Amino acid sequence: MFEMPSDSIFLIDRFSRNEGMLPSDEAGSKQQQRSLPKILVVDDEKRIADTLTEILEMSGFHVATAYDGWDALEAAARFHPDYLLSDVLMPRMNGVDLAIAMRKMYPDAKILLFSGQAGISEILLAGHRQGFEFELIAKPIHPLKLIERLKAQ
Repeated sequence: MFEMPSDSIFLIDRFSRNEGMLPSDEAGSKQQQRSLPKILVVDDEKRIADTLTEILEMSGFHVATAYDGWDALEAAARFHPDYLLSDVLMPRMNGVDLAIAMRKMYPDAKILLFSGQAGISEILLAGHRQGFEFELIAKPIHPLKLIERLKAQ
């Protein structure tokens, strides 16, 4: 899911340590962490979901993880995410159906769908016919690009 050039290791390390936040700046770091959005990560490929969760947590985000759409709805009810970051192709409930349910439950939540599959256009079209459009991010996405995108909101 993630493309990680070997020359990016230093940049990732700087992000994961919340660059510029030293222990003496503890109050400031807590304030910044609180201001970062809460993200619900959903992917049926556990390795991808867990890796993405770890990367986001190391960058200061508060993250909950689910491995299918139904579990994600249960997690959302407890977690109240600011963002849903979900794969499109999943068993039991695809990412578009999950995004529609989340939009109805949490209208202010931002939704980012991601997929590495070419055959998702029909799923996205079905959501569009119901009046829903969601931003789609292609896999693989570099972790730093995703972090920048999430912090920009």
